[in-house]
Amino acid sequence: MNEGNECKPDAAVLLELAKMRMPFGKYKGRLLIDLPEPYVVWFSQKGFPAGKLGDMLRTVYEIKVNGLEYLFKPLR
Repeated sequence: MNEGNECKPDAAVLLELAKMRMPFGKYKGRLLIDLPEPYVVWFSQKGFPAGKLGDMLRTVYEIKVNGLEYLFKPLR
């Protein structure tokens, strides 16, 4: 780990999250950023899907449980 490097939100990742829709399940078609927090918490407990979708859901989870949803506001 490099000291002095700050963890900053990656604008490209946030833009991609803002456009990605849930491809299956109860919330099929809903934007990932609009998924209810209990749903993404459930995924964190049961296991995120493999691949890019899982990575994106993991990011949404971290943003929601850490109270950072304001990051999505400019993207709506």
